[in-house]
Amino acid sequence: MASLLQSDRVLYRVEGEKQLLAPLSQLYFCRYCGELRSLECVSHEVDSHYCPSCLENMPSAEAKLKKNRCANCFDCPCCMHTLSTRATSMQAPLPDDPAKTTMKKAYYLACGFCRWTSRDVGMADKSVASGGWQEPDNPHTQRINKLVEYYQQLAQKEKLERDRKKLVRRRAYMPLAFSDKYGRGTRLQRQRSGAPIASLVGLSLKEGEDQKEIKVEPAQALDEVEPLPEDYYTRPINLTEVTTLHQRLLQPDFQPICASQLHPRHKHLLIKRSLRCRKCEHNLSKPEFNPTSIKFKIQLVAVNYIPEVRIMSIPNLRYMKESQVLLTLTNPVENVTHVMLAPCEEDPEDDNKAKVVVPLKELVLAGKDAAAEYDELAEPQDFQDDPDVVAFRKANKVGVFIKVTPQQEEGQVMLSFKLKHEFRNLATPMRPTDEGDSSSEAVWLSHHVELSLGPVVP
Repeated sequence: MASLLQSDRVLYRVEGEKQLLAPLSQLYFCRYCGELRSLECVSHEVDSHYCPSCLENMPSAEAKLKKNRCANCFDCPCCMHTLSTRATSMQAPLPDDPAKTTMKKAYYLACGFCRWTSRDVGMADKSVASGGWQEPDNPHTQRINKLVEYYQQLAQKEKLERDRKKLVRRRAYMPLAFSDKYGRGTRLQRQRSGAPIASLVGLSLKEGEDQKEIKVEPAQALDEVEPLPEDYYTRPINLTEVTTLHQRLLQPDFQPICASQLHPRHKHLLIKRSLRCRKCEHNLSKPEFNPTSIKFKIQLVAVNYIPEVRIMSIPNLRYMKESQVLLTLTNPVENVTHVMLAPCEEDPEDDNKAKVVVPLKELVLAGKDAAAEYDELAEPQDFQDDPDVVAFRKANKVGVFIKVTPQQEEGQVMLSFKLKHEFRNLATPMRPTDEGDSSSEAVWLSHHVELSLGPVVP
């Protein structure tokens, strides 16, 4: 069952800007274009941001302001698991009488996986479970913010210059003497003598009223650096106190060297995204807006519309000897589907592929019925199959024989063929026409399928 455990052995070609090969389980099907779509040839749209821990939903503007991080949830700096708030009791002096003490609750952050706590780095406990935890200050924050503002201003100026060049090249006005003949001279004079065109006003930089230009001092390289300690190469290393490269890269603003410098990081937000076909701009996948829901409003995955090809049994493949391979075709839709296999046109670049002989007869696949295998009274349908072509038939699955002849003495045996099948777009809205309803008419679709059968046996 190659498509289940080894999905890369049965690949479907996606026709588009780039011809890609991918398993059917990783593809989408646009029922409006009638073509396969991959993640690289669709438009990705962000629907919502949410925290995977507390499932708090927030708009895009707020998520951008918070740097795409949750304000209440934290990740463990050691193992990157979610931190939980723990409560403990500790003695605290009374405000009226410092000589007496009382028991008060204190809260701290702890990791249930690696047992890291916020007390390991000297973070003070909190008297309430929810509240702002102590965060280290980045000494380079002011410099980074100034650089960001500088590049934003530079990008805005470049955009205004590009828009201005588009409107500078305009056709000159016709002579006023010629336009007076048609009574347009007065209007043109009034337009010229007045204020500039409104569209150009928005693109002008308003000389004398420009925003204050931000000046950034370039960073200066140091000729001398701080020397290393004398015992840097001789002292023993305690690996439990040294951070890993992954832990340092997760905190690029600090890059802690010792484990005592690790501080909890706010958890990254996740997104729910929609996938849209670039050709017809219809949605291929649309999730629910609620973060607690895992359902989809629209989910046009290819395995629900395209017949799936699987490799069932492979004999010993020998050089220039014809072998018989058993494939299975599965019908994912509820109506009866007609399928045909056709050889591909010869491509000079594909000389290494094996020669394949597919059955030229039209195959009929029964409709998908989830309750058919439990219905003992159901009568089997008689499709009058050819035993030389069809090995077996079970529910909506058919076993088909193909003949393969390897064309190379060693290496992997690759073959390709065309899969043609019927498709009825029953989900389109019913539009009455003079010729009748064309939405339920069967349309033949063709897909390029490539199979990897394994190595050649010497």
